[in-house]
Amino acid sequence: MDIALMILGVLAVIIGLAGTVVPILPGAPLMLGGMVLIAWLDQFQRIGWGTLTVLVFLTVISIAVDFVATALGAKRVGASSLALIGAAVGTIVGLFFGLVGVFFAPFIGAVAGELLHQRDLLKAGKVGLGTWIGLIVGTAAKLAIACTMVGFFAFFYFF
Repeated sequence: MDIALMILGVLAVIIGLAGTVVPILPGAPLMLGGMVLIAWLDQFQRIGWGTLTVLVFLTVISIAVDFVATALGAKRVGASSLALIGAAVGTIVGLFFGLVGVFFAPFIGAVAGELLHQRDLLKAGKVGLGTWIGLIVGTAAKLAIACTMVGFFAFFYFF
């Protein structure tokens, strides 16, 4: 039973790591859940409450980065609320079109939303680009945090 739970914990960490790039998966929270499961299996001998506290803190930062980076990218170029809604819808729709959809559908959604708000194609393009850059920067930051979490956990687990 412990081996099955260990495999489940490792799979949660791996899927969570993928979730930092794939928007529909809860990346950092899933990783944290897997890490807590692995620590629990070891009765918190290698991974203590201090380490878990740091991992929870990193998870919270990762979640915040997800929202803040996109909002700042959009706000910097003066995006309307319709552009933000369009980017969110584009993100969800993009999931059905693979990796290309995940990266380009939020841009298309933001442009469409801004065009609905005000019919200025140049402004809509700038809003779409700003929102898209915010998403990319946010994803890169989340990936860096996720790798930090894995490294931090591995260090205390194995050393």
